[in-house]
Amino acid sequence: MKQKVAVVTDGACSLTLEQANEYGIHMAPIYVNIDDKTYIAGVNLGGSEFYQLQRASKKLPTTSQTTTEDFLKIFTKLADEVEEIVTITISSKMSATIQSAEMAKKQFAKIPVHIIDSESVSLGQGMMAIAAAQAAREGQDAESVIHLVEEIKKRMNVIFTVRTLEYLYKGGRIGGATAFLGSALAIKPILYIKDGVIEPLEKQYTRKKSIARLVEIMKERIGDKPVHVAILHGDAEEEAYVLENQIREKFNYVQLIKAEIGPVIGVHAGPGTLGLVFYSME
Repeated sequence: MKQKVAVVTDGACSLTLEQANEYGIHMAPIYVNIDDKTYIAGVNLGGSEFYQLQRASKKLPTTSQTTTEDFLKIFTKLADEVEEIVTITISSKMSATIQSAEMAKKQFAKIPVHIIDSESVSLGQGMMAIAAAQAAREGQDAESVIHLVEEIKKRMNVIFTVRTLEYLYKGGRIGGATAFLGSALAIKPILYIKDGVIEPLEKQYTRKKSIARLVEIMKERIGDKPVHVAILHGDAEEEAYVLENQIREKFNYVQLIKAEIGPVIGVHAGPGTLGLVFYSME
């Protein structure tokens, strides 16, 4: 018997192919261009290899969005397996990926396709896809899966700190955080995703304090409510491990994921990015 819904997302979600397969998520590729060579994020370019190449490269690496053909290929494959498809894309204010998905939807008539702008990125988008895929595996229909994702979207928090604003600035993804640029060398900013854009939240003057504040902000927003949480890091494994221990000690978590920010986000945020992604359904 066919499953009612398949969940599709794109490579900006910071999930590895292994994680996507584990949760039953179908992931469309995003391309990373480094020194005139093009890689597929998470397929032939992992996180740690990417950061080595990024440091060695004289030019800033760039990304290319998922193509219409990429989405069409996935939709066509799934048409024989499921009744409907729910596609969750990176924020439309950060990438034109959603336009590729919309074009694919127009060209595809076999089964219904629903497209959701996550208004997020990295594991903000990834955790929506995970929840949607789990609901789909439980047999929920497309309408129920879409409703769930929209509810999570309202509750989603993505907060993070970067070692430098240089990469966000050069990559054109800095949003309202340009306000911090004047004193960028002296501060360790805390940033967040608001309405699909990166915005400044707080200034801190040491890396240690900025990381401590991530946990404090999460506590202020969540308290003791059951929480779904993800720790994301870009080439900052030891700090992520410390953060994970604090989350385990201080929160009533029902889901805890740790992931390296893949090349797609690493291009823009740079090495040393560390963040928390969390939401509560209560």
